Amino acid sequence: MKKKVLLPERIHPIGSTYLEERGYELLYGSCEPEVIMKKLPECQAVITRNAKITREMMEGAPSLRVIARHGVGVDLIDTDSAAELGIWVTNAPQSNTNSVAEQVIGAMLSVARHFYPCQTMISQGSYHQRTQICGMELCGKTLGIIGFGRIGYSVARKASLGLNMNILVYDPFQKPKALEYPIQLAGTLKELLEASDVVSLHAPLLSSNYHMIGREQFSWMKEGAIRINYARGALIDADALWEAVAQGKLAGAALDVFEEEPILPENPLAGLPQVLLTPHTASFTEESLKNMALHSAMTVHQVLSGQIPSWYVVAGAR
Repeated sequence: MKKKVLLPERIHPIGSTYLEERGYELLYGSCEPEVIMKKLPECQAVITRNAKITREMMEGAPSLRVIARHGVGVDLIDTDSAAELGIWVTNAPQSNTNSVAEQVIGAMLSVARHFYPCQTMISQGSYHQRTQICGMELCGKTLGIIGFGRIGYSVARKASLGLNMNILVYDPFQKPKALEYPIQLAGTLKELLEASDVVSLHAPLLSSNYHMIGREQFSWMKEGAIRINYARGALIDADALWEAVAQGKLAGAALDVFEEEPILPENPLAGLPQVLLTPHTASFTEESLKNMALHSAMTVHQVLSGQIPSWYVVAGAR
């Protein structure tokens, strides 16, 4: 009998083909909890993109051996319950690093040079107002990076070698890797925020860093600084961010992630021309989507064939 893999959402064909060629039966569903609860019990694996996988779902699926995340963050998965129940939780940390890092650099440039307001100006027939636009060059400015994992490292490298920015890093959990370009280490978060012209978040979401950037932290930042968040929305207090931009403390911000997704059109941040918003699409490139699909499929096959998966967050029963 074929082992079954649930796909609440479609993945790139390179991943589904990989599994089918190895004899797996793929079941398709949706992110609706009731649909997952109905189909998961007959499966040995699930690959999730945006679907929450809860303890109730796991307990209702006695054959489930692996939950594979189509991406990097696993905050939609109850990892504590998975560990308790002996279920592997895997992810694909090498799949989207460059895709996200490139969009972060693009967002920095866009906010610093007012691309969005300029586009609006032209579309509204206000070309003559261009003389009111004055941007900021990034060359020689300090980029503060909070969280120095794969994406933080890649952003730092592109910004240093490509834009000649100074790099300041704060990461209390790991030591920076050996680099071919200079960086400085901030001893505290406050030190980084006070010194940076642009601040980019690349930390995982933990219970200990929920709203790690709020009103007090925004008060530490330079006048006219830029805030970038392409990590997790709940790392920032969105109301405090709106105040900092609307009141002129910050020159602008760029966000690809939000505490509540999807973000609604009436969200106050959507009304600020200085804020660039994208709908959690930093990893949506052809290359990255292929990698996420293939890497998540690989870890499913590795677990179900008795191997240790290449990437995992929770080690399950063997």
